[in-house]
Parts: sequence; C-alpha cells; structure tokens
Amino acid sequence: MAKYFGTDGIRGRVGESPITPDFVMRLGWAAGKVLAKSPLPGVRPAVLIGKDTRISGYMLEAALEAGFAAAGVDVLLAGPVPTPAVAYLTRALRLSAGVVISASHNPFEDNGIKFFSEHGNKLPDAVEAEIEAALELPMDCVTSGKLGKARRLDDAAGRYIEFCKSTFPSELDLHGMTIVVDCAHGAAYHIAPHVFHELGAEVIAIGNKPDGLNINKGFGATAPEALAQAVRDNKADIGIALDGDADRLIMVDAAGRIYNGDELLYVVVKDRLAVAPVPGVVGTLMTNMALEVAFRNMGIEFVRAKVGDRYILEQLQRRDWLLGGEGSGHILCLDRHTTGDGIISALQILSGLKRSGQSLAEYTADIDLYPQVLINVRIPLGFDWENNPAMQAARVAVEKQLGDTGRVLIRPSGTEPLLRVMVEAPDGADAQNMAQRIADQVLAA
Repeated sequence: MAKYFGTDGIRGRVGESPITPDFVMRLGWAAGKVLAKSPLPGVRPAVLIGKDTRISGYMLEAALEAGFAAAGVDVLLAGPVPTPAVAYLTRALRLSAGVVISASHNPFEDNGIKFFSEHGNKLPDAVEAEIEAALELPMDCVTSGKLGKARRLDDAAGRYIEFCKSTFPSELDLHGMTIVVDCAHGAAYHIAPHVFHELGAEVIAIGNKPDGLNINKGFGATAPEALAQAVRDNKADIGIALDGDADRLIMVDAAGRIYNGDELLYVVVKDRLAVAPVPGVVGTLMTNMALEVAFRNMGIEFVRAKVGDRYILEQLQRRDWLLGGEGSGHILCLDRHTTGDGIISALQILSGLKRSGQSLAEYTADIDLYPQVLINVRIPLGFDWENNPAMQAARVAVEKQLGDTGRVLIRPSGTEPLLRVMVEAPDGADAQNMAQRIADQVLAA
C-alpha cells in the first residue's frame, strides 16, 4: 500500500507532512533518481515543473528544484500553467518527466505534487512505488560538476495555447459566439481566455485575477453559480468553468443551467458518433445510469472504472478506446491529449455544437439524468457492512425492485468513518425512499 501517493499524486495541507519543504526536496531527489533517464551519454536528463496560482507554489517549486539538482537533473520552470499543459510540454520537449504543483480543486491552504511520464501520462502505481522506495534512502548529492541547472521556459503558455487550438477542427471557428470563461483564479487565468478568443469568440473572463489565496474560492468548476450568473448577466451563449489546475470542466447554457461532466461526456460521444463509430466509453462507479442506457441504445459499450480519472485512463488504454469521463468534469479524449484537459474538452463540445447548429440545451434535449440520492451514514470502526444480513437484505430488495431501471452503490469513505449509500432511479422520490431503507438498516446495526 502506498505511503504517500494517493489517487492523484501526493496532496495535503501546506506545512503539514508530507507537504513540507524538506519532504518535497527529498521527493524531487527521489523522483530524479527514478524518472530521469539521460537521453545521451554525458547529457543531463531534464524535467519540467509547472504549478497553479497558490502562494505555496513558490516554496514547493524551489524545494523540488533543489532536489532535482542534487540528483543531477536539469529543470525547466514553466510557471503557472494548467496540469494538462505540463503533460503536453513534457512530451513535446522530449523531457524525462513533468511535475505539477497543484491541489486541483482544493482551497489554497492545500497543495500537492503529481508527475507525468516522458509520454505525458500519469505514472503507473509501480513507478510511484519506486519513488516511495527511493524516499526511504539517505539523500545524497552528485558532485558539483554534475549538478542540475534550472531555467525558465518563457514561452510555455504560448506553446500550450497553440496546442489547444490545434484540437479544434480547422474548418470551424467560434465567430458569433459570446463565451464567459471562469478560470477559478487558477492556472488557466492567462491561457483559457486567449484560446477561445483566438478562435473567434467574444470572451468575457471571470475568476482571472489570482492573488495566491483565492484559487477556487467562489469561482470555477466547483462553484459554477458565479458562471451561471455571469452568463445570464451578459446574455452570453455559453459558459465554461475550469478548476484550479484546469483539468476539469463544467459548462452553463444561455439560460444559466449548469451541465456536469456526465452530460458533457454525452455531448462529446454523440458528436464523435456522428462522424465515426465509437466502440466504447469508460465512466466510473458514480456515472449517471442515464448515460449507460443512452450509450446502450446507441450501440456503444459502456464500462465503469473506479472513481478517479487515472482509473478511467487505465481502462481506456486497456481496451484501446478513446473517450471517457466522470461527473466531476474530468473528460478524456485520448485522440486529442494524453490526459484530461478542461480547455480541450470544452473545444470538443463547442465543435459539436457548431457542427450541429444547435445550442447546448438543444443538443442534450434527448438525455435526462436520473436522480441520484446519496446518504452518508456514520459507522463504528471495523463495521463489517459487506456481511451485515439486514443491510444486505435491504439492498437485495431494492435492487430487485429497481430491476434494470436503476442501481444501488454502497461504498465506504476513504477518509472518514462513513458508509456512502447511493440509489439511482428514474423517480427522485423513489430513489430517496430506497436509499433511506438501506441506510436505516445500517443505523439499526
């Protein structure tokens, strides 16, 4: 079991283990030992470091730089750029690895470190285990003549803007559209507005004034109400909300209605299917059942992975499929990028709307998400919910009642003594009653 790495790198509260300067320096050294391979004899390997707009990013960037230098690895500093920009630039510049300093959608008090391989993919568990093993070794330092050097990559933002634009069909443009872009005061604040503007849209940017402390605060994909209001106030055609590191996407239509990642994934798949066959799509255990039913009716196979975009990616690669996503707004289009990318996902959706001549509301009129009711039940330490007869009997009864029109998902929290009971059904009142019946048996245990 991993000691430091979670489902999306290493993350925590700044100043508390493991997000401390001394640990992060050792992490840079350990990662340098494991990831950095010299391209030619006598040539130092190099890695790219990007970050979001948190004030702690400066401190952690310096610590990582020192660790990599001690391991004999050169460092390119990209400054504030989206997480998927680091994945792209690492691959484009033929570097040994990419590193992102970000806690994604978390508040500014948190931060984290995640890595990309030379191919722009998130690291497999085995490589993370190697880094953790290296962390247990005493940190040493190469000789002075072999120390890594650091330099700024001044054109990082411009390179990534051009890459994003290249994923939009060359025969289309965004002229005539007014788009509100919410950057969450995060890493895309100086990038996302330019992408959509350079493709022809009139862009109104919000959440684009980071001060180191306001990332994700009241703006972005985790707080889309600000975007909905801005779209209505400006009579815009559509709104785009990214999270702090710009790998998530939530959108808003002209009426201010918010669309989550499940609905946006449906738009992408529907558009691709109009052009070419789509063999399969990967969602997660939490993906709304309405998508599963819709894809089945389209003749598309649908598979559920564990929650987390890395697990979606694993399933896509295993099956040689291209499209997947989850309700939080991580959408993967592997024919456009190696990782989830909020800006590029938005461009895929906009291209579908442009091709069809329809609004977002019109394009999604043929799918209605099922109501999902989630009840968190506090459980005592060691509670064996999987073998509790009363609870399992209630679950079986509910599943029998639902048949193939809904589903039940029960899973423990990974961080709290809670059991999450979720029921999905076409009728919201039914879903509520069924979830409560199961939860009541847990409470009675």
